[in-house]
Amino acid sequence: MTIQELNNLSRNSLMETLGIEFTEITESKIVAIMPVDQRTVQPFGYLHGGAMLALMETLASAGSVAILNDTNKAVFGTNVSANHVKSTRSGIVTGVGTLIHQGNTMHSWEVNIYNEENVLLSKCIATNLVISKK
Repeated sequence: MTIQELNNLSRNSLMETLGIEFTEITESKIVAIMPVDQRTVQPFGYLHGGAMLALMETLASAGSVAILNDTNKAVFGTNVSANHVKSTRSGIVTGVGTLIHQGNTMHSWEVNIYNEENVLLSKCIATNLVISKK
């Protein structure tokens, strides 16, 4: 699956609402950016932890969909465990997902989010269940 296909798939979804845009994909890595703006901040003006979690799960799920490249398979996030270590109030954040396990029915990803100065904001492990569509 290409970057363009992933971005097209995101139309009319949470990813479009949050401004998430995929920028890189390989067999074991996926990268996307997300703006820090009125759509992604909490009431005090800091990047919302939930928006970071949405970016993290999006990267892990899209990464699994892309490496499977099989319309007979469906991917569902089953667990996201994150630690937010910093925040930001402006700019663009970058999420980087790295595949750490690819089984037949389970994929695990490490996903890190960085600010524009490449400072780590959040780190997570996300697990996906891969099932056959009926």
